[in-house]
Amino acid sequence: RPPGEAFLETSPDLKMPIQSITAREIIDSRGNPTVEVDLTTDIGTFRGAVPSGASTGIYEACELRDGDKARYLGKGVLKAIENVKTLIAPAIAGMNPVEQDAIDKKMMDLDGTPNKTKLGANAILAVSLAVCKAGAAQKGVPLYRHIAELAGTGKLVMPVPWMNVINGGSHAGNRLAMQEFMIGATGATSFKQAMQMGCEVYHCLKGVIKKKYGQDACNVGDEGGFAPSIQSNDEGLKLLVEAIEKAGYTGKIKIGMDVAASEFYEDGKYNLDFKNPTSDPSMVLTGEELIEVYKGFTEDFPVVSIEDPFDQDDWETYTKFQAALGSSCQIVGDDLLVTNPTRIVTAIEKKACNGLLLKVNQIGTISESIKACQMAQAQGWGVMVSHRSGETEDTTIADLVVGLGTGQIKTGAPCRAERTAKYNQLMRIEEELGDQCTYAGENFKNPLK
Repeated sequence: RPPGEAFLETSPDLKMPIQSITAREIIDSRGNPTVEVDLTTDIGTFRGAVPSGASTGIYEACELRDGDKARYLGKGVLKAIENVKTLIAPAIAGMNPVEQDAIDKKMMDLDGTPNKTKLGANAILAVSLAVCKAGAAQKGVPLYRHIAELAGTGKLVMPVPWMNVINGGSHAGNRLAMQEFMIGATGATSFKQAMQMGCEVYHCLKGVIKKKYGQDACNVGDEGGFAPSIQSNDEGLKLLVEAIEKAGYTGKIKIGMDVAASEFYEDGKYNLDFKNPTSDPSMVLTGEELIEVYKGFTEDFPVVSIEDPFDQDDWETYTKFQAALGSSCQIVGDDLLVTNPTRIVTAIEKKACNGLLLKVNQIGTISESIKACQMAQAQGWGVMVSHRSGETEDTTIADLVVGLGTGQIKTGAPCRAERTAKYNQLMRIEEELGDQCTYAGENFKNPLK
């Protein structure tokens, strides 16, 4: 069996300390190096591999890269790997993997910087993921159950899969400014059915795009979505509505967007034609004008979730937008919050949004991810667990979303194995749980209520 996949009937009281840790450089789904860790205890070896983002928030924890241009164009991670082997491994050897908080804290203390710049969040997270799997195995429970116990989650919920099926922004070579157009089967009755609905819409969308833009437009982006050569954002929404209708799911499938507006924020304005060297001045908007654009989207299309609608430092416009649309639409902070408790506190105080995008590699440990999630849930916010554009075959986030009961996950289109690995793991979990879990559906924002 692959490392970390099996679990044995063991007792958490039985001390099975960490014996050894090794790390290696592997390749992510975009052909860039990333960190993988193997952690060994008495009962086996457990593996954690770290993803990497393309549109990254400036406040994210530090992803340590070598910077040696002669190797992987400077993106090597040998320094991070060395830090795992020579600094982290000796510090946590002998600790009990069930004690996730204590181990994560030990690594954070060892690093000693606010942003994990000394050891690298990629080094720390790879170990944190492996520790979590080892802890689950020691307790003799599946990973999602172990995470639920760490977080104190009352009930287990299967998430709505938000599938990024049309790509723009930094993920695509078209002129589309907004980064992701997603479909979510809120009208399904189970995760398995949601996957079927999403896949059917995906295939219908491919047909619609092929007919309108030709075969070339059916090439897929980093996350498996299509990147047709369209420029207007409402054209992307119209394509989705047409595909949903063709598949027969009007009303049962809603639309979500990840705008990633920090990518096209220039001199205090938002340039919706930022990928064009001679951009059209009429497409450069103020924050207030962009609010009106989003209002139009929610009125004309079944858009129920908008992520990163403004720049990561444009708190003022976020607050205005939340006041105007927060009661009817999920407004998700990604670059704004970077899964960081300090930024989340600011957003709560300013009433800037009502949703958290949870990315484990933005903060760097499982413990801090759980804390960020709990802070958001305590405010009644939605929490969407997320992949990154540079992914690996590691499926921890599938167990994480069930264990935390957040009710929503985005991990790409139903295409490309590093994306479908997470969806397939979720289908296995749902099958295993049977009637012990529910599907979030229309309650994806607050499934635990």
